[in-house]
Amino acid sequence: MVASQFTTKYVIKGKFEVDGVVEKPDVIGAIFGQTEGLFGSELDLRELQKTGRVGRIEIDLESKKDRTYGTITITSSLDRVSTSIIVAAIESVDRIGPCAAKLSIEKIDDAREEKRKVIIDRAKQILQKWTIESIPSIDEVIKEVSDTMKIQDVVSYGPDELPAGPEMISSPSIIIVEGRADIINLLRCGIKNTVAVEGAKMPETIGKLSREKEVTAFLDGDRGGDLILKELLQVANIDYVARAPQGKEVEELTPKEILKALKEKIPIDQIKESMKHHHREPREPREFREIPAPKERKESIELKEIPKVPVQSQILEVVNELRNTLEAVILSSSMATILRLPVNELAEKLQQIEGADTVVFDGVITQRLVDIAGEKGVKTLVADRISDVTKRPVNMRFLTFNEIAPEK
Repeated sequence: MVASQFTTKYVIKGKFEVDGVVEKPDVIGAIFGQTEGLFGSELDLRELQKTGRVGRIEIDLESKKDRTYGTITITSSLDRVSTSIIVAAIESVDRIGPCAAKLSIEKIDDAREEKRKVIIDRAKQILQKWTIESIPSIDEVIKEVSDTMKIQDVVSYGPDELPAGPEMISSPSIIIVEGRADIINLLRCGIKNTVAVEGAKMPETIGKLSREKEVTAFLDGDRGGDLILKELLQVANIDYVARAPQGKEVEELTPKEILKALKEKIPIDQIKESMKHHHREPREPREFREIPAPKERKESIELKEIPKVPVQSQILEVVNELRNTLEAVILSSSMATILRLPVNELAEKLQQIEGADTVVFDGVITQRLVDIAGEKGVKTLVADRISDVTKRPVNMRFLTFNEIAPEK
C-alpha cells in the first residue's frame, strides 16, 4: 500500500528513561503495543503511519550503569487535537521490554513556522509596495502598516530570553502571561508591558521582576491557568490576578474581552482569602483495624492491614489541612511539626532548619526545592503536583496530594 502524501505540521520531541538495558526495536515495539486499540483505528499509530499522517518513530539511545536513556522524534500531519491525543498516548507507555520506563514529550515544534515566516516577510514587502503605489487614503494605509509592525514587536528579556513587550523594562508595572501568543494578542490592544513565563518550569527572571515592579498575572480561564497561578505564587510577588473567561485562552480573546478582564483584576489578598474559603473540611485519616480471624490466620491478616508507610495517617492529616491554602508544613522524623509557613517562603526557610524529614506543601515540587531538600537530608516531599525534576536523590520520595487523598 502506497502511503498518501501529507504535509508535516508538527515535530514531536520527547525523551525516555528505562530501568534496564533495551534496544531501539524494544522502544518502538512498546510504543506500538501499548497504544494499540486505545482510540480505535482512526488514531492507531500503525494505521496512521501506513497513510503517512504520522512519520517514522526515530529513536536515539544509550545505556549507562544498567539504565537506558534516549530521545524520541515523530512527525505528524494531524490537527492539534489529534496530535495531542497521540502525544498523551505515547506518554502513557510505562514498560519497555521487561523493564519499567518513563516517557515524556518535551516539545512540539510547528514545522510550518519557517514557511509562515517567509510568507509574512513577503506579505510585508507586498504591502509596502502596495502602500507606496496607492494614491488614495495614503495616510490611513501608512497607519495600518505601522500598526501591523507593532503587533510583531516582541523582544527577548533576561538570561531565560523570555518573550516580552517592548515597554516591559521601562514600565513600573508588568503583566505576566503564559506564552508568546498572549503577548502578541495584547500588543493588538496597545498593551506593551508584558512578559511570558513560556513553559512549565517557572523562570527565576520572573521572581526577580516581581520584586521590582507591580505585577498582574493574566492567565487562561482553565485548569492550566490555575496551576500556573499556584506556581507563580510560589516563586513571585503577585499584586493582582486577571483571568480570561472560563474555558478561554488569553491568546484568543478579543480586545474588548482583554480590556474587560484587566479592568476586573482582583487583588492577590482577595484571591488567597477565596482559596482558604473554599478549603474543604479535612477528612478523617484512614484507620487500620485488626480484622477478626481464626488464630492460625491472625498473623497474616495483621500483616496485611499494617500500612506500607507507618506515618501515612499523619501525612494525610496535614495534606487535608493544607489543600488550597498555599501553605507548607515541615515535619521531623517523629512527625512533629517543626514549622508552618507560606509556600513562597519555603525554599528560603528550609535552608535554615535542621532535623527536617518530611515537607508537605500546597505547591509544586521543582528542581530547586529538591536540591535544597537533598542538602538538608529531607526524605519525603509531598505537594499538589510535580514539575520537571531531572536530578532526584536516590533516597528521596515524591508524593502528590491526589496519591494520598484523591479529590472526589
